Amino acid sequence: MAGVAWRVVHILVINSGSSSIKFSVFDAGEAASYGSGVRPPWPRVLFAGEISGVGTGKLGFTFRDAQGRELASDDNPGKDPVSLLEETICRPGMPVIDAVGYRVVHPGALLHEHQRITEQVLKDLEQAVVFAPLHDPQAIQLIRDMMGRFPRARHYACFDTVFHQTMPAEASTYAIPIEYRQRGVKRYGFHGLSCESIVDELRVAAERGLARFPQRMVIAHLGSGCSVTALLDGRSVDTSMGLTPTGGVVMGTRPGDLDPGLVLYLLRQAEGDRTAAMNWVETTLNHKAGMVALSGLPNDMRTVRQAEAASAEARLALDVFTRSVRKAIGAFAWLLGGLDAVVFTGGIGEHDVKSRTEILQGLESYGLVLDVAANESKNDAPHRVSHANSQVEIWVITAQEDRMIAVHVNQMERDGYSASETASKEEYEQR
Repeated sequence: MAGVAWRVVHILVINSGSSSIKFSVFDAGEAASYGSGVRPPWPRVLFAGEISGVGTGKLGFTFRDAQGRELASDDNPGKDPVSLLEETICRPGMPVIDAVGYRVVHPGALLHEHQRITEQVLKDLEQAVVFAPLHDPQAIQLIRDMMGRFPRARHYACFDTVFHQTMPAEASTYAIPIEYRQRGVKRYGFHGLSCESIVDELRVAAERGLARFPQRMVIAHLGSGCSVTALLDGRSVDTSMGLTPTGGVVMGTRPGDLDPGLVLYLLRQAEGDRTAAMNWVETTLNHKAGMVALSGLPNDMRTVRQAEAASAEARLALDVFTRSVRKAIGAFAWLLGGLDAVVFTGGIGEHDVKSRTEILQGLESYGLVLDVAANESKNDAPHRVSHANSQVEIWVITAQEDRMIAVHVNQMERDGYSASETASKEEYEQR
């Protein structure tokens, strides 16, 4: 079969969280290899869905085609999430899945690149649970379940941390004893797939003559989880999150950076044995801190905004959040020696006009000037919200994490197939 141009066609992407499973089916049949140096067409999304309420006993389910037409929905389907996912993907008229890509939050100390999942990779991920006990166990179980249900597909793990491996040692190293650094304790950074998709969007805009590609850029990924990343020539040089996704700027249920002594204080206040104390602190910092702790309201920026006029607690939560993001952007602007662009993404970054306004308020003398009308307009496409007189471009761009996973899976499929020039498609599927 040497010289035969075979390529994967249909990729299932699974982006799972603590209480939801988002999934998309992509057609990568026209997406060429990145090795040519010419930008290929991106894999094309065919279907997308979400299973919500995982672990609550009452699942929600939506499934749509690429035009947004609803193909199925159910507030309480009464099935386990993996069975519901399998049933949806295997329903009549759906394409046969060639490969499955998973977003995995933390690779741990042993895995450094996106890669095909083997039993050894799963064992390495199990060792990474110590770094992400709230995220990785569910991801590992989901992968094992899906590998059992789709045995003929190839399965791949894509990590949020890979994009940040360009950070220099002075950005990723903690000032702690070497024995812990040798065990993989460092600043990994997260939201890397989101950042990578934004870099790609801006490169395309530059190639089409629609914008200049920014040399010095900050990306503010603001959602339930929030991070701010500094980029130089499209490469991450620093980011606000560290060893875990708990640190950095203030988030919906996470506090961001804390004095380490505060964690010790919480441990001393905890009741029960060592394990119970650690679990209590971990739950507190990941689910009961951040804006929900300050506002006393659910983890929803829209709810907090509605309450801000009448609630001092809601206003304080917004002020603390805004200040933390402003500080991160300001620190990175100084680190980069100036800014050419600021990009907002994530649910808050893309949709909350007031957050963008408050974060950038009073920065006109530093070259950041919002266009009020553009900032308030509704536009799902990548768009500038900076004034014509602004020296720094301000963008709002929707993160495309699922698409980036499909891109990486497609590339790994091609690399794996081309590495065995004499293998037939059937032989490759059995590898």
